[in-house]
Amino acid sequence: MLSDCILDNSHIDHHSKGQAMNWQQSVLDIEALEDAELDSELIKAFEKNAAQSLARPIRFSTPTFKEYESSELSGCGKNSFPAFSITAGGCALNCDHCQKKILEPMIPAVKPEHLDQQVRDMVVLQNLQGFLLSGGSNKRNEIKYERYLPVVEKLKTDFPHLQIAIHTALLDEAAAKRMESAGVDSAMMDVIGAQETIEQVYKLDRPVADFEATLAALTSTKLKVTPHIVVGLHYGEILGEENALDIVSRYDVHALVLVVIMPFYAKPGTFKTPSTTDVGRIFLEARKRLPDRQVLLGCARPPGMHKRITDAYAVMAGLDGIAFPADGAVAVSDAIGRPFHQEHACCAIKIGGSESAQVSATCAA
Repeated sequence: MLSDCILDNSHIDHHSKGQAMNWQQSVLDIEALEDAELDSELIKAFEKNAAQSLARPIRFSTPTFKEYESSELSGCGKNSFPAFSITAGGCALNCDHCQKKILEPMIPAVKPEHLDQQVRDMVVLQNLQGFLLSGGSNKRNEIKYERYLPVVEKLKTDFPHLQIAIHTALLDEAAAKRMESAGVDSAMMDVIGAQETIEQVYKLDRPVADFEATLAALTSTKLKVTPHIVVGLHYGEILGEENALDIVSRYDVHALVLVVIMPFYAKPGTFKTPSTTDVGRIFLEARKRLPDRQVLLGCARPPGMHKRITDAYAVMAGLDGIAFPADGAVAVSDAIGRPFHQEHACCAIKIGGSESAQVSATCAA
């Protein structure tokens, strides 16, 4: 149960908050953002959509596959939603933006029996609620899960409460159907909208159409599908993000997760950090293109003041959730009058509240 870790302000009357002064003034009064360089025109654009944004509660997710603490929220429940890598730290692509470092915090499970034993132990000892299955890709951006699916099926049979998420990489409809049959609950994959990014950053010889085909294959199943878009993936430039948003908008996804490129994962000197204004504009475009879908800000994004501003923009843009929120994010919600709550689960583990529309998603880039 996650209810013992929930912080909720939805009972507070926020109607008058943020009304006496504009949003920028309200946000600059927050201690964590008093030195922030905010884009006033962007904030005005956010404020124009206030009616839609304030009607959407925001969820602050604090998944426990890494340590977390802020001045406003705290962590809870070690390993309640861990990530496993079937390749440990190995990946044949070794993309420029990641250099395989995304895999480092994941728990190695290089044999199916390793996954089975570790999950069973965590269910007994740590009240495991679910897990992410991931791994490094081959040179075609595929991850070979076939040997693991019988284990997934048995785990789901023995522990029906487990929410099992999988990072699919590229696949066809047959592979998607096998995941569905094994009892996987939700699936995610990166959507890349620029051919130059696929070839130059991923060093991959596959077209944008293959990423859309993977999304089409996944959404043809009953899996709850949560695509990811990495903002600034093209060496910190904004290039294919809006095309990626258009691709996602054409399919019945359960949620979209946005993350922001983190240059410290990359080769020195190859990436710049996208400006917070560029990131905020993508948030605004995502909200416009997917007005009725959950749009979430995942774990990966630059730290420090950049993260504080990014998270403030996510709150003001009307995004539906933030993983590992920065200091100030809760205060921004309070200042503009958005109801919020906290859950200790991966950023999309629970969507839809009482309607029980649930989906799991990785927060890695």
